[in-house]
Amino acid sequence: MKPARPKRTRQRAAVKAIRPSLALEALKEAQDIIGFRFKDAASLERALTHPSAVAPSGDTVKLSNQRLEFLGDRVLNLIIAERLIERRQSDSEGDLAPRLNRLVKKGACAEAMRHLGLQRFILMSESEAAAGGQERESTLGDACEAIIAAIYQEGGLNAARKFIERAWAPQFENVPAETKDPKTLLQEWAQGQGHPLPEYVVTGRSGPDHAPVYEVEVRLAMGKAAATGSSKREAERHAAALMLRTLTGTE
Repeated sequence: MKPARPKRTRQRAAVKAIRPSLALEALKEAQDIIGFRFKDAASLERALTHPSAVAPSGDTVKLSNQRLEFLGDRVLNLIIAERLIERRQSDSEGDLAPRLNRLVKKGACAEAMRHLGLQRFILMSESEAAAGGQERESTLGDACEAIIAAIYQEGGLNAARKFIERAWAPQFENVPAETKDPKTLLQEWAQGQGHPLPEYVVTGRSGPDHAPVYEVEVRLAMGKAAATGSSKREAERHAAALMLRTLTGTE
């Protein structure tokens, strides 16, 4: 006869067995709204699982939507970039970059979730729900990117593209013609991704007093970019534009 496992081990095993799930009716309704029928419904459940729902098990990597979110962000960027290239053939790279940034940031993903009414299907802990988790921009954005990834893994780019066309329809119709200052756009991108605000540092100055040239470096958690200008503000704008092009993959 095998000896009984220690109480702590039995408790840990019991916790790991807990997997958040949606009722069959809710799963069907969510898929009807998304417009894609999953062969493995567990993929959709995982895409809708906030880390707080599985935190007691400690295995948020395997059970929550974090890894899917990572993939979905890349798929979304590719599909939106393709769409802009196809539909705005006279726009320069500098015109396309801020438009791309507007449509792929966390706020845009959250708006897409609200447009379809998918936020009510997100699985999260009671405390997270009580704190307003179903309306939190970062939570909605992460879930949306995870859904895109789950669709892509089962149906490929075409299926993901169809979902994005439906979910982003109001935003595609209401993209403003004017573009914001690159510094504003970079700040919005950083906030949307949950990063600290950009830091601008003057790293050099050359030229005569009547025609100075400033070199400015913009720094973010994931990298930095440097540019020059005839004023500090101009150099900052150029550095921000360069960083945006790098971050959004349009460089």
